Amino acid sequence: MDYALELIFILKALRVVVLVIGILGNWKLAEGDNEHARRKLVDYVPGFISIDCGATEDYLDDVSGIFYKSDTGFIDTGTNSNISPENYYPYPDDSKVRRVFTLDLDQHEVYTLRLFDAIHVPTSDIIYVCFINTGSGIPFISALELRPLDKSLYPFDFGALKFGWRFDLGTTTGQQLPIRSYLWYKRYKDDVYDRLWYTYSELPNSVPINTSSVIDIQNNNDSYQIPSEVLRTAVQPSSAYHSLSYSNMNLTAKIYVCFHFAEIEKLTQRKKREFIINVNGGSYISEPITLDYLKPLSICLNQIFEPQFSFVINATTGSDLPPILNAFELYTVIPQFDLHKPTNTRDVAAIMDIKQTSRISREDWQADPCVPVEQTWSGLSCNSSDDTPMIISLNLSSSQLTGEIPISLSNLTALLYLDLSYNNLTGNIPQFLAQLPNLKTLNLSGNKLDDSVPEALIQKTRDGSMILSLEKMSDLCLSGPCTKKEKKQKKELFVVTIVATSAVVLVLLFFFCARTIYKRKRQDMTTKSNFKLKSPQYNYSEVVRITNHFKTIIGEGGFGKVYLGILNDETQVAVKLLSPSSKQGYKEFRAEAQLLMIVHHRNLVSLVGYCDEGENKVLIYEYMANGNLQQHLSVTNINVLNWNQRLQIAVDVAHGLEYLHNGCKPPIIHRDLKTSNILLNENMQAKIADFGLSRAFATENDSHVSTGLAGTLGYLDPE
Repeated sequence: MDYALELIFILKALRVVVLVIGILGNWKLAEGDNEHARRKLVDYVPGFISIDCGATEDYLDDVSGIFYKSDTGFIDTGTNSNISPENYYPYPDDSKVRRVFTLDLDQHEVYTLRLFDAIHVPTSDIIYVCFINTGSGIPFISALELRPLDKSLYPFDFGALKFGWRFDLGTTTGQQLPIRSYLWYKRYKDDVYDRLWYTYSELPNSVPINTSSVIDIQNNNDSYQIPSEVLRTAVQPSSAYHSLSYSNMNLTAKIYVCFHFAEIEKLTQRKKREFIINVNGGSYISEPITLDYLKPLSICLNQIFEPQFSFVINATTGSDLPPILNAFELYTVIPQFDLHKPTNTRDVAAIMDIKQTSRISREDWQADPCVPVEQTWSGLSCNSSDDTPMIISLNLSSSQLTGEIPISLSNLTALLYLDLSYNNLTGNIPQFLAQLPNLKTLNLSGNKLDDSVPEALIQKTRDGSMILSLEKMSDLCLSGPCTKKEKKQKKELFVVTIVATSAVVLVLLFFFCARTIYKRKRQDMTTKSNFKLKSPQYNYSEVVRITNHFKTIIGEGGFGKVYLGILNDETQVAVKLLSPSSKQGYKEFRAEAQLLMIVHHRNLVSLVGYCDEGENKVLIYEYMANGNLQQHLSVTNINVLNWNQRLQIAVDVAHGLEYLHNGCKPPIIHRDLKTSNILLNENMQAKIADFGLSRAFATENDSHVSTGLAGTLGYLDPE
């Protein structure tokens, strides 16, 4: 059976309830195999998953009959804290119950329970729950409860449903919530789905009615299974009125509604109850509705209503009795486009296995690796164009990896860039690295791997389809795998070859020196590049077409002018054309291209492609719709940046620099960071650009640090 999933988050609320720092593991909904969970989630109630956050031990809630797990073994971050005993509710003597409570703060204001309840159909059998501090404070989560629902109950064509209210009309029985004095609630065991029902004594101009008779739920083909306790009470108009009405002008979101009825009065043959539902002044008008005695009828309207919500239930002209209403539910709709699709399940399983087997300790490696985009795991990037995100870049340089290269990497089939440099990896270079279909750059430098390299990898480096870095490793067997004896023979042959050719080299040296001096003067603008990029290479005619014959200039820098371009898929790009009169030449062009080839970060401008035909040198970047920071700080700019925007831009730039200084091995110094080199996209996200003068720092074992100055005066790092 297909199941929907109701997620109930019970939070301590501060002044503003926001999503919370901390991550709560992952698990499978299905019974049986639970390979991704750290602990088995076996409940007394089948299908229920209940975690009491902060509890030190598992326990059975005597009132509800629900078995709660402590969060031990599920959380990787965050801290636990207890509620003071005087704030336990409704059982002040029971230290185990910490899910329902009030919280006393300063100014003698009481901030109370806040419930977040959502209904959603999971897209995979692994569920990640991640709470993030969005900048408005750090609240806490008290409990996490997941309940399986029949998928037929609520339609999900338009997204997920976030719980607003479930009103049980005509009664005041139940457990009182510390939110309003008139609000009580019912839940499991009254409701088999453990839905929370708030008792609501009456609608405007209505009176309560009730019955002690048994509602026929078992023999009725009604999958909603509304509790009998809810259906045995209802409201009807008071004697002076003929309709029931409800209006909430504060609900300005998209609203989804369900109505629940049951005839609880035994009508004579001469009496008839018939009514019509009218929502939002005629947005929806039902057919005439009649009810069978003691049999439930649920009507969920398969449409959404906005911007405000109201309904009226009127008796028809042929009705002898006024309308009744036993209960109704209101939900706000989270549209599909606001729901993040989870990362490809194979990629998730692979990166989780790499994390565990390689014992990678990174605080942000929690929950889904690719979503939300703003919280992508450090050291990796994901594609954003596909419906299902996949990992395309993985940087594990200097991550203290040991042992053999993890075989789980073979499942990351979308990888374009893989950096395993400067670890303590041992063993053979595995064959599966050559079988990754999209891999363009592989860096294995600075490890203790065996000398032999698989022939398939060597062939890829020969045909230019892959850039392979093996710095500080022997290259004697780059022609293919070889034994120790073959290594010795090749080494001897290598020495003989060097001696034999030295004489020839000395003879030719003078000739080549003279030739080199001549060619070096023209090399900046005329030498065909011999480096390969992972980005597509464009010919000059394509660049002319992309820019519509260089029609629109959007900027100008040290390299030359920057033009607006449009690719075949209508993607806008920025096209930087190296000017023949530019003070920065081919070396800077090559430096920028090569750096952008190996650095990947959300706060660094991405390289889309390049052109290198004779004197035509072109770099093609992602288009940054809001220009550069210098323009926004100019006194002529009428749209002044607010302080939140300025702070976010500073944080973005800091993230980009931190990656260059600490995330790259060896570290990279920009050497020309200024406001004109800080670009802003359509979301005002800042990205660092113009890497033409950047330079790699030497490692502690190197001695070739450049002391020459480069960059704009006043913007050069004093180091």
